[in-house]
Amino acid sequence: QVQLVESGGGLVQPGDSLRLSCAASEFALGYYAVGWFRQRPGKGREGLSIISTSDDSTYYADSVKGRFAISKDIAKKTVYLEMTNLQPEDTAIYYCAAGVGGFVISEYPIWGQGTQVTVSS
Repeated sequence: QVQLVESGGGLVQPGDSLRLSCAASEFALGYYAVGWFRQRPGKGREGLSIISTSDDSTYYADSVKGRFAISKDIAKKTVYLEMTNLQPEDTAIYYCAAGVGGFVISEYPIWGQGTQVTVSS
C-alpha cells in the first residue's frame, strides 16, 4: 500500500515559486511528523522542513528558512511545501517522509517516491 505520494515538481526558472504536495495515508499520518527532504545531484539526502501531525509545530533547516513554508490540510490528508525564490542550487528530487521528527533520515520509516524539481533558465 502506497503511504505517501509527492506531486507538484517540475521545471521552473530562477526566482520562481513552486508548491509541492504530499498525499498521505492514515497510517503515515499516525506518525508524529511529516517532513520534506531533498537529494541534490551527487549529494546526500537533507532535511528541509518538518510539521507535526498533531499540532502546528513546524521546523526549518537554516538553508531554507524564510524561503520555504510547510503546511498541512488534515482533512485532505496532504502536507504542502511552498517554495519561493527558487535557485539552481534547489534542483533536486524532493521527498516527503513520515516519522518521529527531527532531520535524522533513519527516524523516518515511510518515504514517498519523490518528485523532481529543476531550476534552470
